[in-house]
Order: sequence, then C-alpha cells, then structure tokens
Amino acid sequence: MPVRIIVDSASDMSSSDHPQLTVLPLSVVFGQDVYLDGVTITNDRFYELLTEGDDLPSTGQVNPYAFSQAYEEAIAAGEDIVVITLSERLSGTHQSAVTAAGLVDAKVRIVDTHSVTVGERALTEYALRLLDEGASADEIVAALEAVRDRVVVLGLLDTLEFLRRGGRISAAAGAVGEILSIKPVITVADGAVELVGKARGQKHGRNLLRKAIERTGVDFSMPLVLGYSGVSDALLRDYIEAHRDLWEAYPGDELPVHSVGATIGTHVGPGAIALAFFAQE
Repeated sequence: MPVRIIVDSASDMSSSDHPQLTVLPLSVVFGQDVYLDGVTITNDRFYELLTEGDDLPSTGQVNPYAFSQAYEEAIAAGEDIVVITLSERLSGTHQSAVTAAGLVDAKVRIVDTHSVTVGERALTEYALRLLDEGASADEIVAALEAVRDRVVVLGLLDTLEFLRRGGRISAAAGAVGEILSIKPVITVADGAVELVGKARGQKHGRNLLRKAIERTGVDFSMPLVLGYSGVSDALLRDYIEAHRDLWEAYPGDELPVHSVGATIGTHVGPGAIALAFFAQE
C-alpha cells in the first residue's frame, strides 16, 4: 500500500515538500489573535509580531480532531499511515496523535522523534527518503526508531531576551547576560531542551558549537538540516563560512538552510542558528 506520512508543523516543513507528506499546523496565539503555523501566518510575519510586542505568544498543540481528519483522508485514499511528532515532553501533540488513532478503524503507526524543529525535520526527511526507496510503513517506523537517538540538535542563541520573557531565566540573569553578551548553546536530550554551555560573544559561541559537533562527528550519508530564526539568515551564513571545513564532506551542491518557525522561535527569538545531523556510528 502507498504510505502517507503525517507530521506536525514543529518540523518546519510544508505539505508541498513531498506528495505523500501532510503537515498539520500547531496554533500560534498573539493576544486575541490565533494563527495556524505556516498556514495563516508565515515565519517572517511571526518574527515581526514577536519583536514588535512585549509579551510572548503561546503555541498550541495539534488537536486530536485535526489528526483524525488526516487519518480519514489517508484511509479513504487507501494509504498506510505513519505519524511523526515532536517530542512528547515538549508538547501534547504526540498524545493528540495517539488519541485520534483510537478513533479510526485502521492501523496508525506513531513515532515520537524525541526532538523538535530541525531534529524533527531531519527524521522526517529520512522517512521520506525511505518511502521513495520503496519501504513499507512498518519498515519506515522501524528505521526511524533505530536511528532517532543518533540525531544531534544544537542551537546557538543570539539573545537572552526571549528566555527572560518566558520566565526561563530571571530578569537579573537576563540583564547581566546581555551586558556580557552571553550566547547560550542548547541541545535536545531525551526529548527535552538542555543547556550545553554559555559563551562570551558570537565567536566563542560558534567555537562552543563546533566542539559539540566534533565530539560526535557528522554522518553525511544521512539528512542534514541547518536552520535560522528571524527574518534574516545572515548569522547562519556567517557561521557556515567561518566553519566551512566542517561541512566539506556534504555530498550536495548547497547546504540545506531552512527557517525555524514559531514552536522554537517563541523561546529563542530571532538571530538563533540551529543544526541537526546524525552522529557517526
């Protein structure tokens, strides 16, 4: 049977990326205004609203009804269903997928990526590669579960302002960090966001990122995703140029660069760069 892959918009993907891919949007709420991520609000508009206001927006999970509708469409088309979600520890979206699976008369295979944004996208791109190679739904799920813990997600933040607004650091820590130009490096471990370290200034932050990459190495036979938050990819391009030797083994003509959307952008703000790759075995 043909396979339908369903993923949430925290992957920063679009249904137009592949004919067998369906992307279900999370919601983004600014005050009284509710948007559908990637549908009724673009990433550029999201960051414009984010920087214009003093209060952080909230993001809402994909609800069970949206999943059940997508399942029914796939069933009607005679497709097997594989669902790929952001980490259950970061959102109720995974549970919505599970709940909806109990409402339909078909087998629904659900994979928790233990990740988000670029990491979720890397796993989804791998799933689509397997699909194009003729893998069945069960084979795709088994392969994803076998490699998901090899996905490394790293991010370098340009500002502490949005962590302060979200209450993740104190106002005093945020103020001191901005004065000292502290650049946190974060990762996703066991499905949750964790701090790798803090650096003084952009250059030291990039070096900290580099050390983290070199600890595991990059498997260039697997998908690689580079992301940026905000309306400009300038900081990411500068980083790539400054550390071009890290990516020389990439087999493609141009490194894959994508915009990071609301799910993570709400918390890190503009100017962050994010990397996702599969560690070498």
